[in-house]
Amino acid sequence: MAFFYILSVILLVIFTASFITAIRTTIQSDYPNVSIPPGVNHPGKLRIVLAFMISTSGLILEKLGVCTKIAFTRYMRSGRKLGPDPQLSLVDARFGRVPVRLYRPRAPSAGLRPGAIFFHGGGWLYCSIDSHENICRYIAKKSESVVVSVGYRLAPEHKYPAAYEDCLNAAIHFMRNTEHYGVDPARISVCGDSAGGNLAAAVSQTLAGRSDLPKLRSQILIYPGLQALDFNLPSYQQNRGVPLLFRERAAFFALQYLNGDASHMEELLEGSHIPPDIRLKYRKWVSADNIPEKFKARGYKPHIPREFKAEIFEEFKRKFEPSLCPLLAEDAVIQQLPESFILTCEYDVLRDDGLLYKKRLEDNGVRVTWYHLEDGFHGIMSLYGYHVLKFPSAKRGLDSVVKFLKGL
Repeated sequence: MAFFYILSVILLVIFTASFITAIRTTIQSDYPNVSIPPGVNHPGKLRIVLAFMISTSGLILEKLGVCTKIAFTRYMRSGRKLGPDPQLSLVDARFGRVPVRLYRPRAPSAGLRPGAIFFHGGGWLYCSIDSHENICRYIAKKSESVVVSVGYRLAPEHKYPAAYEDCLNAAIHFMRNTEHYGVDPARISVCGDSAGGNLAAAVSQTLAGRSDLPKLRSQILIYPGLQALDFNLPSYQQNRGVPLLFRERAAFFALQYLNGDASHMEELLEGSHIPPDIRLKYRKWVSADNIPEKFKARGYKPHIPREFKAEIFEEFKRKFEPSLCPLLAEDAVIQQLPESFILTCEYDVLRDDGLLYKKRLEDNGVRVTWYHLEDGFHGIMSLYGYHVLKFPSAKRGLDSVVKFLKGL
């Protein structure tokens, strides 16, 4: 017995030492440029969130050979369904093959309610209907809207355009059956955060040209990712190491969604995937020149792309499709889009995607409500509802969405 006890202690010590080494190696190799600016909302709390993010990233367990980082991270960030809510009727359903959850206010309504179709974020790889329960419940209750949260298929198992197609099909189903849900067909919005904001923008563009469906009343884009041409815009340079989304992770997610393979991430980051003629074509829309100067104050150095690699372009050429990169849609499409709400965060690599899309919409005569969280970071609204780690800006962001919806 003593022998087995000593052996188990030795094994435990070895495992603990290996685990600590793996943590140290992970931080040094995968998070070498982490920075938490003093102006960010509650920097101390963000450090705690970062520590949790690292410990649940799956990188450590992957280094130990336990499981893949994607599998573990997906498990940890999938969320859980909350209990009943006395103010809401919650129904899990399917729109065709796509799982959805409907949030309907129980309070009597004098007429038909607004409808909001919500697409969750998570880099197209992670999160779920459950992970965004708090956001959807809050929007439904405070705006007195019927909210439909869409559980689209995730990459890399289901590559582009799977997520886009699921979101589009769910939106079409809802818009064709509004009478079943007590929703006013003239007041339907699409909404999403991060990758979900990308999907909302893509769906909105596709539906803009449909004459067989009600017109969308609005699109609500919460720190959306809208292009994969330039990963060296001012916001990418300034916030490359700011949680919850690092510059390299943004490229990793985009590649996993596109091809299920991130082996050419360096080429994407440096811009060698873009032919000179295509770069010139889209420069009028994707350029630091279109970013207001005040957003360059924290530092910006114009980037010189590396030499173009034709073989890389062949793998990446679908990156220029508007249903993947909505910022690249033609003016004729942009002009048909509904009234828009865009939320950006100062300490977010995707900040400039939102600013560039705001300019494109306004240049094409689309009404835009813009809300900027001066102390916000990417993913801040997904932290709403965590009572131990309250971020006041998360609620301010959500309240700005609710205010916009109620004003439609």
